[in-house]
Amino acid sequence: MENSRSREPGSAATPGKGNRKARLYEDLKHQILTLQLGPDEDLDELDLCRRYGLSRTPVREVFRRLSGEGYAYIRENAGARVAPMNHATLRHFFLAAPMIYAATGRLAARHFRPAQLALLRDTQEQFRQAGESGDMAALVLKNNRFHEIMGEMSGNIYLQASLNRLLVDHARIGHTFYLSHDGDMAERQRLAAGHHDQFIDALAAHDEDAIVRITFEHWELSRQNMEMFITPAGLDPHLPHERAETLST
Repeated sequence: MENSRSREPGSAATPGKGNRKARLYEDLKHQILTLQLGPDEDLDELDLCRRYGLSRTPVREVFRRLSGEGYAYIRENAGARVAPMNHATLRHFFLAAPMIYAATGRLAARHFRPAQLALLRDTQEQFRQAGESGDMAALVLKNNRFHEIMGEMSGNIYLQASLNRLLVDHARIGHTFYLSHDGDMAERQRLAAGHHDQFIDALAAHDEDAIVRITFEHWELSRQNMEMFITPAGLDPHLPHERAETLST
């Protein structure tokens, strides 16, 4: 996948200012969700102005938009930084996420439109293809988009805002544990794809209770994955016998 952090947007045929500003916004979102820009990393205003051919005003407008959506935060007289992921952030995430996902799913079953369900199916197919091809960045982004569409289906602006903020951190944590290539993680990806299929079937049947049940099953899988990220297995303190002999000579 192209690394959007390294490309030079202003080096091609110069697009209109509005297009360059929109591209900056989308690029920064992508870089934050895929950890190309790490939590609490500084957003270099002057470098972005140069690379995107923009003045400070539109760049700062993008920063304010990202801040309002939970991707970044702005320090008075000190610029913008990527939203952190600290203990307090993760605690709030774990407390709120199951409730918000379940409420969103229940309302989605009541209010979705056929075109939205078709879009959800297309996104699920892209999610599955990303997993099969080993494209972890696409896997994380398509998973986010799947749940984002469910938020749109709910038709509730308050839940959508809360869900979208959750998805920022869900994606960043997810990008870390999806990078694992062991068999257990492949099985977890398969289970996640299966849950997505069940969501689609339950939505098509307008089965709210089934969606809530699947939501908590899906969340439990996500919670286990996140615990692997937060509390990884410790390093083995014992050196192999051969290595220990080498060091002692």
